[in-house]
Amino acid sequence: MWNKKVKVAKKKRSVGREWLNAAMFAIITATLIRTFTVEAYTIPTGSMEGSLLVNDYLCVSKLAYGPRIPMTPLALPLMHNTIPLLGSRSYTDAVEWGYHRLPGFGSVQRNDVVVFNGPAGDTALDGESEKDYHSTLREYNNDRAQLANNYKVITRPVDKEENLIKRCIGIAGDKIEVRNTVVYVNDKPAASYPHQKFLYIVKTKDFGLSEDFLEENNIERYPAGNNIYFLENDQLAMVRALPSVDSVKPLVLPTGIVEGDDVYPQDPAHFAWNRDNYGPIAIPKAGTTVQLSPDNIAIYRRVIRNYEGNKLEERDGRIFINDKVANSYTFKMDYYWMMGDNRHNSLDSRYWGFVPEDHIVGKALFVWWSYKNTMAHMRWSRLGRGIHSLEQ
Repeated sequence: MWNKKVKVAKKKRSVGREWLNAAMFAIITATLIRTFTVEAYTIPTGSMEGSLLVNDYLCVSKLAYGPRIPMTPLALPLMHNTIPLLGSRSYTDAVEWGYHRLPGFGSVQRNDVVVFNGPAGDTALDGESEKDYHSTLREYNNDRAQLANNYKVITRPVDKEENLIKRCIGIAGDKIEVRNTVVYVNDKPAASYPHQKFLYIVKTKDFGLSEDFLEENNIERYPAGNNIYFLENDQLAMVRALPSVDSVKPLVLPTGIVEGDDVYPQDPAHFAWNRDNYGPIAIPKAGTTVQLSPDNIAIYRRVIRNYEGNKLEERDGRIFINDKVANSYTFKMDYYWMMGDNRHNSLDSRYWGFVPEDHIVGKALFVWWSYKNTMAHMRWSRLGRGIHSLEQ
């Protein structure tokens, strides 16, 4: 006897099922690539001009510093923190993992252009539009109850804070100081780039620089003054050479002039700094210990409480960490100092302080798409160019 093999016909999948499987495979693959290798990022503001421009689309490497394991794993794929059109959260914090990072090709270096989660974005206010909680709280004289009456407070996990892009000026252990707009790192002038922008007072024989000249050279006028302009380093000679120009002088806030309590650490009584004359300030490094006192606690308050998860209280001139009197603190993480190339039009570490290592997303590599105002105004010369090429 022999057994006859019976062929069983496979049930043919419907076209809809085939499309669903293909879509799921594509979403899973794209999510894995976006999480662990590279991610697209769009320049939303002018804080990095003129090295990087608004509507530059960048390729950001997660492998450069090591991919960060998602801290909020239960989230809709390919969305950051909100669902488009709906505006509601795209994630749930029912499950949260601690900070872990896979090995990468290297670590954050000075002058790298870095994408990171904004450290001031851990708490936001949902009103007419989302606002930074910490700066708005100062407007309410630190009255949290009064602020809560006017806004809905939104608390976000680290990996769901808004993404920002700046240049890393200093790494853990560095000393940072700004003297008349010049940044010093460990008492040496930091690297300067041709497309860095600063404010200048341009005195002319007539009514200022013409609108045609401004448009042709992508020069922006400062809103608060007709003869004040944002000029790149490599535009200074050109502007000074104009027959109508009498002088070009930098607009610098002198030492001792305080910008209210806007500048970090928002303690002008102890730190009378401004955007152009700032510091010196030391960047925390994992394993190092700093002495604490009422005179310097403002610098380390957010580090100890918000970033490193300790209970911090200040009573009767004494500092308590986790209910114990503390005269010193040892840092758990490395920190970085980030600044925009458009130095007078950038909210950066001068305003919100240190960037913890667990906020680092990746390293900007190159521009893969760019347009000026609309898609019809493509910037073809920028496509495919690396970051270090564009900053020269």
